[in-house]
Amino acid sequence: MADIRVSIVQASAPRSVEEWQCVLPLGATVLDALRASPWASQLGAAGADQPVGVWGRRVALSDRLRDHDRVEIYRALTVDPKLARRQRFAQQGSRASGLFAGKRPGAKAGY
Repeated sequence: MADIRVSIVQASAPRSVEEWQCVLPLGATVLDALRASPWASQLGAAGADQPVGVWGRRVALSDRLRDHDRVEIYRALTVDPKLARRQRFAQQGSRASGLFAGKRPGAKAGY
């Protein structure tokens, strides 16, 4: 029977990525990959509450994997991205951010 090679990736903390390679039987599902990972005990009851994806696209735990797939284990957001952007903008001010922040001295408006 043929096997497939799969990468399992988890970002446990900001700017920290852990990757693990495994070999699974042909027809393995995302749930099978999660159970085979070294983080299986951290994922909870069969990983059912953990959002996962393959190559950046969210998938169901029952989806079948293909050779060289990258299963990504997502963590919960700690801050709403829209709120974080508003806070950064408030700190920087309107002149230091945006599309025309680096305009040349003496340039026309909008360039």
